[in-house]
Amino acid sequence: MKVIPAIDLLDGQVVRLHKGDYDQATIYNDNPVEEARKFKEAGFSHIHVIDLNGARQGEFMNLKHITAIIEETGLSVQTGGGVRSYEDADMLLKQGISKVICSSMAVRKPEDWLKLLDERGERAILGMDLKDGKVAYAGWEETSDDSLDTFLEPMLKRGLQNVLCTDISRDGTLGGPNIELYNSLRKQFPNLTFIASGGVGSYNDLLDLQKAGMPSVVVGRAYYEGKIGLEALAEFA
Repeated sequence: MKVIPAIDLLDGQVVRLHKGDYDQATIYNDNPVEEARKFKEAGFSHIHVIDLNGARQGEFMNLKHITAIIEETGLSVQTGGGVRSYEDADMLLKQGISKVICSSMAVRKPEDWLKLLDERGERAILGMDLKDGKVAYAGWEETSDDSLDTFLEPMLKRGLQNVLCTDISRDGTLGGPNIELYNSLRKQFPNLTFIASGGVGSYNDLLDLQKAGMPSVVVGRAYYEGKIGLEALAEFA
């Protein structure tokens, strides 16, 4: 299993939200490049960066910080937050970002999302954020009424490969990942590669995910709050 360290950016600062609540943001560093460099020096080659301003406002408020991370550290970056159209995704990929994570676009502009899958499928990640069993988008502030089958069927037909799945009820809580959810999704959609996100609070949580057969997991708050040291995290680099 591979760990993907997370950097969430809000107003140019490295933060974490509690259950997606923008009013419960904890600031960990006001220098994103400095934070990213720690992961580079620990042996990581790929990180996960989310523009929280973009997720809520639909504009890439933190793009300059993301490109600075790429240019100054050489890290490969998957990023999301504010990707509202095919043009947005195309622009990000041309900025040197390795993979784009799309959630709102898949709901609001499915034709753009399917075009991205057709043309850049290997560089497109569906951000499937679940809130009370429903797909959430727009910074987790709206939800879709479609079932997961209905939501994913057209994407599967167009070659969807990678899904970053976040259980919002676990995100930022350190209460443990929803392994039961991931096992159920992998059984229901065996052709998809799921990236776990949300709830990791200890080294044992990583071992549990590894034992469950998860290919990768995004880790944020557990690292920032010292629940998992960088050296232990790097074992999964």
